[in-house]
Amino acid sequence: MSKMIGVDVGGTFTDVFLLDETTGAARVAKVPTTRPDQSGGFLEGIGRQVTDLADVGAVVHGTTAGTNALLERKGAKIGVITTEGLRDVLEMRRRDRPRTWGLRGNFEPVVSRDLRLEVPERTLADGTIRTPVDLEAVRATATELLDKGCEAVAVLFANAYANPENEARAVAAVRDLWPNPHVSCSSEILPEIREYERFSTTALNAYLQPEVSGYLDRLDTALRKGGFAGEFMIVQSNGGVMDTATACRLPVRTALSGPAAGVIAAGYIAQTAGFPDVITGDMGGTSFDVSLIAGGNSVLSPQTSIDFGMVVRTPMIEITTIGAGGGSIAWVDKGGLLNIGPESAGSTPGPVAYGQGNTRPTVTDANVVLGRIDPDRPIGGKLDRLDVEAAAKAIDEHVGKPLGLGTLEAAEAILTVANSRMAGAIRLVSIERGFDPKRFAFMPFGGGGALHAGAMLNEVGIGRAIVPRYPGVTSALGCVIADMRQDFVQTVNTLISAVDPASLTEIIQRHVDDGMALLDAAGTKFEARETVFELDMAYVGQTHTVAVPLPVAIRNGKVVTPSRKEIESAFDTAYHGTYGRLLPDGVRRLMNLRSSVIGRRPKFDLATLAPTTGGDAEETCTGTRRVHFGDTWHDTKIYDRLALPVGECIDGPAILVQPDTTVLIEPGLTGRVDDYGNTIITRVEESA
Repeated sequence: MSKMIGVDVGGTFTDVFLLDETTGAARVAKVPTTRPDQSGGFLEGIGRQVTDLADVGAVVHGTTAGTNALLERKGAKIGVITTEGLRDVLEMRRRDRPRTWGLRGNFEPVVSRDLRLEVPERTLADGTIRTPVDLEAVRATATELLDKGCEAVAVLFANAYANPENEARAVAAVRDLWPNPHVSCSSEILPEIREYERFSTTALNAYLQPEVSGYLDRLDTALRKGGFAGEFMIVQSNGGVMDTATACRLPVRTALSGPAAGVIAAGYIAQTAGFPDVITGDMGGTSFDVSLIAGGNSVLSPQTSIDFGMVVRTPMIEITTIGAGGGSIAWVDKGGLLNIGPESAGSTPGPVAYGQGNTRPTVTDANVVLGRIDPDRPIGGKLDRLDVEAAAKAIDEHVGKPLGLGTLEAAEAILTVANSRMAGAIRLVSIERGFDPKRFAFMPFGGGGALHAGAMLNEVGIGRAIVPRYPGVTSALGCVIADMRQDFVQTVNTLISAVDPASLTEIIQRHVDDGMALLDAAGTKFEARETVFELDMAYVGQTHTVAVPLPVAIRNGKVVTPSRKEIESAFDTAYHGTYGRLLPDGVRRLMNLRSSVIGRRPKFDLATLAPTTGGDAEETCTGTRRVHFGDTWHDTKIYDRLALPVGECIDGPAILVQPDTTVLIEPGLTGRVDDYGNTIITRVEESA
């Protein structure tokens, strides 16, 4: 079983990357995503790559099932059992508004008020139990929720992070009578201070459990029936992978799973190619996802909002998403302004050129009309030809006529607005956070990213773009190379002067033991195992914390915790690095301990994907096509990208075609094939 398969399900296409670990050979496939059940496209994509699943050792999946369920509010009917007086925490949130400057705003939590029930119990912030939990009341409320048709339940008790005893007893009582495993416990999922964030994360976990676990069970069953006997793993939002049992128990960790896999792959490809600083741009059919990697390290955020009021506090790769994918619909508002997205044509019906019933133009339609996409070679394998005439008619009707533009001018306008929105997202993660984009390379991937690489160089001022060997399936490749990772958190909430080293050591040891046990249970071979520890710390009176790396030694499996003085020194270094000064009289407080246990999976040599050296680029030229740039047509050479030899340079205008994407080299730019098969795009004067 030498084959590994990565599968990423996007809004429009499902991408598959197969790696033969024995030979180093790779194959890719793109099939339309099936809705509403994504398992159809998943299984079809794998079926295109292998005829005998018994030859496959591992399948790793980046899924949007959880994200879509949250965004579309199509999760399960759930109930909440909480402390008396706290049933409305999920609805009150932080008293924020959907529009910051609006006077009104509506928000409906994923669980209605009549399904949020209270029971007598109270744990104080210091962990003291003032009122033991009333188990009879717990059983009565659980029965009531079942009678009302709830499929899952979340148990959310006040201050359960400080002492989980009341909550644990209540959860045990609920699990005794609940007919399925969909019981979420806040002290198991997020034992961290701040009630709303803990309540929200746990409730959303319950909301996703039936949907995600049902989806994964269907996939697992179908794979096993086909003869698959290997490991089936899921990408987490932190960029690591977990087994399906963990994913079914903690589905909230799968939010933004697919985009995270893409960032992991992009970082690995860029680092291997010699570019540790890179800004990624994943352009699929529905969205454009941007992330920044500095010094080879992705930025992890401890919390994100999937949508307004849907707060998930679990480590996630920081990704900024805008509705500017290939399927994003172009429309003119009442004020006469051209807009792109956020509505997308998706895979069904897809862009107008797909001929499946859509009549409103998309970004892809603009690229087709301008000659940038070959209508005779649509990706995905489902269509014989794209309908250029229908795309032009839709652009003219919905954009050209309202704005008084010709068809070509309207198509250029669509791309101009789309490129401007994408450039804005790149500036948001770079310039607005203190990073100079000139020191970064831009890595476009996804089915449409490489069509807009040159525009990003010109719009943002980035020095170069790196187009990976298989940009259309980069997220699927990320599934194959992602490490296994388990994250833990525990609130400590004490002054440094009062820290008990023995208690801190006990927490860290428990995290290490639990993480190692999960790695052992996965049955995966790891090249190495690593542990990473951080403290959330601040001065007393401050709300925001700084992340303080904690140097913990592990000797023969036993944790050796730093002294208080070493912790104070680490805090001073981190705080000064963030704010440029210290508070001489400030009292330091330790809020949370965060631990990560990582199993490093073997990485394959990207050089095996590269083409051969030598040869003549002209031999790979398949012809010419008229392509529109700016205000004129250019006779543009078309090349078979996968056949271009290493070291070859192609001056723009040129188009490089391959089964999973199209690479556009605009006039004034040049592309060079590096040793790993990537195409490095720079300005002509800079490459000289």
